[in-house]
Amino acid sequence: MLAFFISILFAFHSPDSVTKMTVSDHNAISTDSTTEKSRYIYIDNIFIIGNKQTKDKIILREMSLKRGEYYFDEDLQDIIKNDRSKILNTRLFNTVEITILELADNVIDIVVRVSERWYTFPAPIFDLVDRNFNDWWQNQNHDFSRVNYGLRLYRNNMRGRNETLRLEMQFGFTRQFGLSYDIPYIDRAQRHGISVDYLYAENKNIAIRTVEHKRVFYDSENLLKLRRIYNLGYRFRNSFYTRHTINVTFNDNEINDTIANINPEYYLNSQTSQRYFSVSYDLNIDKRDVNSYPLHGHRTVFMAEKHGLGFYNDLDLFNININHARFLDLTRNFYLSNYTSLYFSGPDRQPYANLQGLGYRKDFIRGYELYVIEGQKFYLNRTTLKKRIFDTKLRLGFLPIEQFRNFPLSIYLKTYFDMGYVENFENYEQNTRLTNRYLFGTGAGIDFVTYYDTVIRFEYSVNREKEAGIFLHLKKEF
Repeated sequence: MLAFFISILFAFHSPDSVTKMTVSDHNAISTDSTTEKSRYIYIDNIFIIGNKQTKDKIILREMSLKRGEYYFDEDLQDIIKNDRSKILNTRLFNTVEITILELADNVIDIVVRVSERWYTFPAPIFDLVDRNFNDWWQNQNHDFSRVNYGLRLYRNNMRGRNETLRLEMQFGFTRQFGLSYDIPYIDRAQRHGISVDYLYAENKNIAIRTVEHKRVFYDSENLLKLRRIYNLGYRFRNSFYTRHTINVTFNDNEINDTIANINPEYYLNSQTSQRYFSVSYDLNIDKRDVNSYPLHGHRTVFMAEKHGLGFYNDLDLFNININHARFLDLTRNFYLSNYTSLYFSGPDRQPYANLQGLGYRKDFIRGYELYVIEGQKFYLNRTTLKKRIFDTKLRLGFLPIEQFRNFPLSIYLKTYFDMGYVENFENYEQNTRLTNRYLFGTGAGIDFVTYYDTVIRFEYSVNREKEAGIFLHLKKEF
């Protein structure tokens, strides 16, 4: 119950000069010597070391420190710490170390030493079809036919400019082929970026309705659903921490006549096709220390989508989602985090294929992993109190690839309390047990955090219905 009271509170809610200073871990800054207070320091040069592929400008783009400028020496610790976090959050490097070298009185050089990641991943696909491991294990009886297999080829940091090319060939439950290319910066000021995406997917087994908050699937030897998605994205990064993204997408979807007969509301009015343009706007204000498993900082995301722009207008729908996450370092390896999400959509009547609610993506109440609670509006609040009990970095010298030899491992014990509310759609009578009522879940767990953004979570949760169980998750909480 401690986490419950903390979640309510959330709702209202230096060395002076250096000869050499190093920032090389999550919170550590060490100094070799100090001199008089309140100096202005002049940065003569910034050197980048260890970047065999990454262009210097990609790293310099993330730094507040600039060549030829003066800084108040008492601010240097915080600036360097923040710059290191921003460089790490590009997800291009395994380690980042920033060193200050004093050349003369009030004149310094800065050395940024990085260790690059492995950028080419021919990653095999073996993914569960269902929303999470627990949904697959219990609701679908851990049926191994409900898996996708194939190959994803990632080429990160293309041309050393943090560009990403992704090719996907997937078979199994969902036959899928995709191609995407992301260019984060197309201008010299490195503020504007673009992306293009194409996806083709087909299914012989799809969810056709939801009954008692669990999805019901229909299986066939014939093709049941076909999707083609074309997307063009534009991104504007006007500061270190703020990104604006606009996506224009064309969706071309088809279903078999059988699906339209079983559920006339799948695309509404027994339609067998759904073609529409959509536009979305996303504002992301991200001041977390480490994106892969944040312990300090905050993030706010506002997203608005409009499906159906007046032509190819088989769908007319809009939704707005606002979420905010806060992370606090309580010292002594204790950490507190809180996440709030608000969702609103319209009109009142929406196709089954486009319904949203708690249980999709990262928005769910722990203890209700087995359910989808669809609705026109929802509120969600999640609070976690954790303690780091183990933290080490191993050197696996026997591995043949240098980028995989440094193996970090951190372990956290935690307790949590989640609560939420979903407003049901009118005349959506087959799913009423968990809608229009206050829901909550609580429990305890353990998180394992290691390299390449890998997070494994084991949680024991109890919900308001007094249902309890052990749940496995393979991503960070929020």
